[in-house]
Amino acid sequence: MNSGSPLPRRRLGRTRVEVTTLGFGGATIGGIGGRVSEAQAAATLEAAWDAGVRYFDTAPWYGRGLSELRVGRLLREQPREEFVVSTKVGRILRAPRDPATFDSSPWSNGLPFEVLFDYTYDGILRAYEDSLQRMSLPRIDLAIVHDLDLGVHAPEARWNAMMAQLITGGWRALDELRAAGVIGGIGVGINPLGMIPRFLDLFDPDFFLVAGRYTLMEQDTLTSELPACVERGVGIVIGAVFNSGLLATGPVPGARYDYREAAPDKLDKAGRIQAVCQRYGVPLAAAALQFPLSHPAVASVIPGPVTPEQVQLNLAAASHPIPAELWRELKAEKLIRDEAPTPSGGVPVYAN
Repeated sequence: MNSGSPLPRRRLGRTRVEVTTLGFGGATIGGIGGRVSEAQAAATLEAAWDAGVRYFDTAPWYGRGLSELRVGRLLREQPREEFVVSTKVGRILRAPRDPATFDSSPWSNGLPFEVLFDYTYDGILRAYEDSLQRMSLPRIDLAIVHDLDLGVHAPEARWNAMMAQLITGGWRALDELRAAGVIGGIGVGINPLGMIPRFLDLFDPDFFLVAGRYTLMEQDTLTSELPACVERGVGIVIGAVFNSGLLATGPVPGARYDYREAAPDKLDKAGRIQAVCQRYGVPLAAAALQFPLSHPAVASVIPGPVTPEQVQLNLAAASHPIPAELWRELKAEKLIRDEAPTPSGGVPVYAN
């Protein structure tokens, strides 16, 4: 494997951890969008490393352990000081009662392990230790509380019960790991709007991993959530930067938005954004990948390629020059919010 020069890095919130502005999201190599072979996953991860990517995000849930195994196979062979890895806590994997009939969906080739949600003190520590073993790494840099939101834990009574576990013990486990220098920072994974203020009221996170809620298609987090993060010095990592496909493919038949087929209004808006991009000779994916990085809280975007070719497409998109006039036109046509930070133009924002 060749070792490409690392991409530019940014400090993540108040931590001492510096992540490459273009990272690697590990959900797709766990099989969320279709079966991914061992050879294909390995080639994709190696291509990302060779391209200079040095921030890798994974989770026990991704492929029911498969993503962590695959990310670990790459990273355990690399100099430890050269990369940053994050994984998630809140789920324990365990063997099913009947492996022969076990359904690993929604992962196309997920491993045969059941999931138990556990945000208690002991559960957080077990999840952390299990992840170390799956990845064959002696430590991780960032631990992220995963899927503690109403989208996963409805109704609210269930969410309250899960949150009570974190309040009464789980967060203390993370805080102890952070205070001891075992991990470099604590994050919270966010999908729906409205969750960031709840966590800021109760805890002291270093960053949020925001999936799909700050993209070219959506900027409602600018109203109060991202400003609150800036005020507290809390960093942001952007997941699902293409809203699970639409902003990469454009409004083609079968395009996906938030893990389901895109609705007509989403296709229409994406088409209008794409038309503006085309007038300036800019690929839609380039504008989508670079847009979030102009926000002062955002340290990294982490698309999830599944082939070496997609790695190269992401790298090209991240480095494509975008004129300031494009962003001004998107605002003039009310396709992005007026207060959305945008680059001044010319130099790709990921290089800053």
